[in-house]
Amino acid sequence: MRCAGLVKRYGDLTAVDGLDLVVEAGECFGLLGPNGAGKTTTVEILEGLTFSDAGAVEVLGERWTGGGSDRRLRERLGIQLQETKLPDKLTVEETIRLFASFYRAAQDVEEVLGLVELGEKRRAWYTKLSGGQKQRLAVACALVNRPELLFLDEPTTGLDPQSRRQLWEVIETFRARGNTVLLTTHYMEEAERLCDRVAILDHGKVIALGSPRELIASLGAEHVVEFTLAESGSGLEADLGVLPGVQALRQQDGMYSLTVTELHQALPAVMSLLERRGRHLASLTTHHASLEDVFVSLTGRHIRDD
Repeated sequence: MRCAGLVKRYGDLTAVDGLDLVVEAGECFGLLGPNGAGKTTTVEILEGLTFSDAGAVEVLGERWTGGGSDRRLRERLGIQLQETKLPDKLTVEETIRLFASFYRAAQDVEEVLGLVELGEKRRAWYTKLSGGQKQRLAVACALVNRPELLFLDEPTTGLDPQSRRQLWEVIETFRARGNTVLLTTHYMEEAERLCDRVAILDHGKVIALGSPRELIASLGAEHVVEFTLAESGSGLEADLGVLPGVQALRQQDGMYSLTVTELHQALPAVMSLLERRGRHLASLTTHHASLEDVFVSLTGRHIRDD
């Protein structure tokens, strides 16, 4: 699947701005970015639900025409929308059978129920399901036609950690069969676990592209130290930037963020500097560098600042 020079405008707003992407067969490809970055619009164009203002799209070797020939391509795709609303008084099994009836060839209902682990809920009404079960049913409806390519738009938004992990397992099982996944998310842990490659989007453009490991390595350090001070004021930036192991420094709204190579060297050096300057910590956290930190380094803001 590929797109080149993709542009989509809504009045004065350019939602997608000259996007180029290539998704290889058999990989899980992630589109990352904050709300409004252009992820959903891009996916809707690739799915044939929206047409672009400019650019070319090729999906599984075919192009959307807007005519009757599109049905053949749609039968090769599985699509889970960002928000799915199914009939309240249909059971899980009835819902899957309904979606199976839309296709000339479909999976056995028992196989689909097993894949998404909803066999025990087969007779439960949709309205009685938990949030995680509803999301797994939505994915089941997308899998019922044995798709070669699965689109998942923010599949785990709003789910608790256990439900999120259960859905990850469904996606990994689908991938293990040699199929392709295009996933949008703003959960960095999700992208790091599931995706072979990711494209980070901001304002409708790709600002970084590569495997999660490659993008994190581009920071040049493995750890991030963040702290705030009890007292207002500045003047620490020059000294912080030359401390042992510090590769990058950012200060915004009173928060100091240091990207460091050797945490055991950098952290004592920070504490020593603050003591010499008579400054006192209000908060201090450390974490392994993540895709969130890549986004911050590129844009100067967090992915969920919106």
